[in-house]
Amino acid sequence: MHKRYLLAATASLCFLAPGLVHAGQACEQKSPMATMVTQGLALAVKTVEQLNASGADVVIIGRVGQDLSKYGQHYSHIAFAYRDGATWNIVHKLNECGTAVSNIFEQGMGQFFLDDPFKFEDAIAVPAPDVQKRILAVLKNPEQVLTEYIPQYSMLAYAWGNKYQQSNQWVLETLALAMEPQIKNREQAQAWLKFKGYEPSTLNIGPMTRLGARMFKANIAFDDHPNDKRFSDRIETVTADSVFDFLKKSGLGVSYFTVSL
Repeated sequence: MHKRYLLAATASLCFLAPGLVHAGQACEQKSPMATMVTQGLALAVKTVEQLNASGADVVIIGRVGQDLSKYGQHYSHIAFAYRDGATWNIVHKLNECGTAVSNIFEQGMGQFFLDDPFKFEDAIAVPAPDVQKRILAVLKNPEQVLTEYIPQYSMLAYAWGNKYQQSNQWVLETLALAMEPQIKNREQAQAWLKFKGYEPSTLNIGPMTRLGARMFKANIAFDDHPNDKRFSDRIETVTADSVFDFLKKSGLGVSYFTVSL
């Protein structure tokens, strides 16, 4: 079962019905294949074992949900993972059933790998101890964890825009908030990231691909990208790989490892 953080005055938590949340996919009434479930749970167990051995309390974790090799990317989706006693919880932003709406969810490690991934592999970035403490304080505060969140979703949201927000973008902007508590909005978070040297990925996406995606996918939009970049096929967005690169270059992350079956 997973929890969803609600944008309510009390910032309370709501338990949703059991099931899988498929980020960026249509809600199809079909049962997951037994082999997929078995492999997903096996990867979750192996990941938890290595997380426990790392001594970390908070990490940033990435999975290979889709094949992005044609864009020069490997990991497709990142999330925060934190230790709560003997268990590890995932906190991330998910697009709801292929729509243009998203929410922030907390779920167990097992569910994180039951989203029909392209490859059963994950990457772990372990932040410095002080960074872990700052992130954990935000994740455990129902108000702060939503500071950088907006529901409007585009899978290829402009990295420096505010009209939409995709999953990796929320993680990155929330990291900025954790490091600089005076940040009050997305503009300030993005300014901090620019100052610290974050560089988004530039994907080469031609006009026909853009048109097709916009016409048939509710969770993809391009109207937030500057015209000079969009019409020259340069789509700047926050990728999982670019976040891992930033953690390494900035020194916010101190160790890295991968887990696979």
